[in-house]
Amino acid sequence: MPHPDTPTSNDASRYPVKPRILGRESVARSQLFHVEALDLRFSNGAERRFERLSGSGRPAVMIVAMPDPEHVLMIREYAAGFEEYTLTLPKGLVDPGEDLVTAANRELMEECGFGARRIEPLVELSMAPNYMHHRIQVLMATDLYPKRLPGDEPEPLIVETHAIEELPALLLREDFHEARAIAALFIARDKLRDERRRDASDLI
Repeated sequence: MPHPDTPTSNDASRYPVKPRILGRESVARSQLFHVEALDLRFSNGAERRFERLSGSGRPAVMIVAMPDPEHVLMIREYAAGFEEYTLTLPKGLVDPGEDLVTAANRELMEECGFGARRIEPLVELSMAPNYMHHRIQVLMATDLYPKRLPGDEPEPLIVETHAIEELPALLLREDFHEARAIAALFIARDKLRDERRRDASDLI
């Protein structure tokens, strides 16, 4: 039983009031990044300056693409942040005029050489929310068919197929560590397990 002074999820009145934004300042800007400083005053009177990477305003998508019910398509691409090739899921920004499903299908065609007849939203994820205003929409793609579109990658991506039930083994690899991809795969795996359980119970 929770302690009486512990806030519960349905007791919104006990959560702190959001800090007041006293000022914003653009600190630095490059072709890809915009660093913004926020001057905040918290409800207890404390004032702090926080710096964050401001979002581009364009949504992003990540795709769990399954050529069959047991396997998922993954890509190996160069990650400049780590100066090495990493294993991850296909992803990219939503172009102007696109919805999430159209963008996910386009990115899948560009990066993996497949389209999908069925694409459904799976989950929304953020990354380092204390420092970045960034969210990504994860979608699951099934009923795949070969279809290649030209992309903007500097070199062809290597596409690999992995069993989704072998996630523990993937986590032991040094080249697989992107938190968003890991979370997306675990959520997709659990969703598939739940669907199989329901299908099995319907047969009983």
